[in-house]
Amino acid sequence: MIELEGVPELIDPVMVAAFEGWNDAGDAASGAVAHLDREWKGEVFAALDAEDYYDFQVNRPTVWLDNGVRKITWPTTRLSVVRIGGPKPRDLVLVRGIEPSMRWRSFCNEILGFAHELGVEMVVILGALLGDTPHTRPVPVSGVTSDADLARTMDLEETKYEGPTGIVGILQEACTHAGVPAVSLWAAVPHYVSQPPNPKATLALLNRLEDLIDIRIPLGELPEDARAWQLGVDQLAAEDSEVAEYVQTLEEARDTADLPEASGDAIAREFERYLRRRDPAAAGEPGDGSYLRDTSGGLTRPPKRKPSGAEEEPPAPPAASSDEDETPPEA
Repeated sequence: MIELEGVPELIDPVMVAAFEGWNDAGDAASGAVAHLDREWKGEVFAALDAEDYYDFQVNRPTVWLDNGVRKITWPTTRLSVVRIGGPKPRDLVLVRGIEPSMRWRSFCNEILGFAHELGVEMVVILGALLGDTPHTRPVPVSGVTSDADLARTMDLEETKYEGPTGIVGILQEACTHAGVPAVSLWAAVPHYVSQPPNPKATLALLNRLEDLIDIRIPLGELPEDARAWQLGVDQLAAEDSEVAEYVQTLEEARDTADLPEASGDAIAREFERYLRRRDPAAAGEPGDGSYLRDTSGGLTRPPKRKPSGAEEEPPAPPAASSDEDETPPEA
């Protein structure tokens, strides 16, 4: 039985979930939920029993010292609540954890139990996959759902993916069968620079989330971190002619695919998004470029043919990759 003592009555709650692992290339999805939790000072109100869902030889617990006392942190999934203020306040239920090792159906049922008890109106699941997309262009983000009516009313794609899936796909289908509106947002991460973090992909997911549920997200230093990340990758690519040539090939393919989108309506939509986000109060001070530390030596040489790891990707959004999740992050 789920007991939610101490959780206030929520206002128009939306559940936003992300899971580390197979569906989280570049830690972009889990990084987005972590950003929401940090910026709005989320309060954890529940954690799933790690013993039920995780193989501790795969996801190891960690030992740490608290004033000389040894403590253990177990890998699990935690739920927190944040309230978005303003003229039309609403609440987000944030779900952040690790893709479970076992009992996925029970795991999803437990998440849905919380959603039901809290009166969640919609579930948004964030994911990130590896794709043939250049780091120099805007990050493609696909919004997909299994609900034909939801796809029509929210301008989403109705998923047609067939193949291996992860916990994101399983949770979305569980929501659909339970009658809970559910959407998955997928960011495509360049496969040749796949190591985390990827603040540019995280930023793209947050921007799409803003549009989807009509909220304003304080971005803090994330835009500056994204620029620093791209600059770092630019510098690394410039040092390797083979990588630079491969990136140019991806850019040409992407630009060609994007030409039909350069219509008056598309430009107007982008300008509207820009105006909605143009709020000096939401902009952070320049970052310190710390994300560059993880890009050192981080480029993967371009493959001679189609990159491995893209074999199971379904048809791509513009010059990127699938509208579903199903490409495991490269090691």
